[in-house]
Amino acid sequence: MSLGVDPICVSSICSFNCTYCQLGFIQVRVNERQVFVPTEKVMRDLCESRWREADIITVSGSGEPTLAANLGEILVGLKAHTGKPILVLTNGTLLHLPELREELNHADKVFIKLDAATEETFRRINRPVAGVTLDGIISAASLFRQSYRGFLGIQMMFTRVNLHEVPQFAALLNRLRPDEVQLNTPTRPYPETWVVQTRGSHDGVDYPARPLKRVSREEAQAIESELRALTGLNIISVYGDK
Repeated sequence: MSLGVDPICVSSICSFNCTYCQLGFIQVRVNERQVFVPTEKVMRDLCESRWREADIITVSGSGEPTLAANLGEILVGLKAHTGKPILVLTNGTLLHLPELREELNHADKVFIKLDAATEETFRRINRPVAGVTLDGIISAASLFRQSYRGFLGIQMMFTRVNLHEVPQFAALLNRLRPDEVQLNTPTRPYPETWVVQTRGSHDGVDYPARPLKRVSREEAQAIESELRALTGLNIISVYGDK
């Protein structure tokens, strides 16, 4: 059981505008940090939540959580109040900042998104803001890997666009050497408009959306086998196969 913490919460705000995003088309596309939700507000809401039932606290939410300039304060507060493991999900676009890399050491786990192995595919799938490049993210993630004391994971979203890049993905994974790789494929529809409920479960929510093409179980198994052979890393399947 995971308790989600959203340090953005005012709209969808991200440095990516991914073609598969469960939030739909991102409303505000930036790569500069600011305070969106005061730390005091986060901690008040935490106290009123059912945090004791959670096995882990996951910081994610309405876009890219590392855009929150008070992320470090939030992580310290979450750990001090709950004593539970803290996980941060990030797209890695701000890992070049030394202060962010230091803040993330307050998290027990950090998972970085990696959806493309070439710059062309990166721009097709993730649609980053100006100035963000795949090489820049990989270089910064490599620096982070060297200093981070926690558990590092990579989340990979496979679509019809990047299926052919498995050898190139393996090369990047061998450079980063994460503790775990999560292989995903789109399982949630793409909303046609901004709907606040898309921050959580899509079950039972009635809003206009279109389904996305997924990678089949057979294709996923082939990708897993090839990645394991090329990297020797621990890979978790979207389909739960071993």
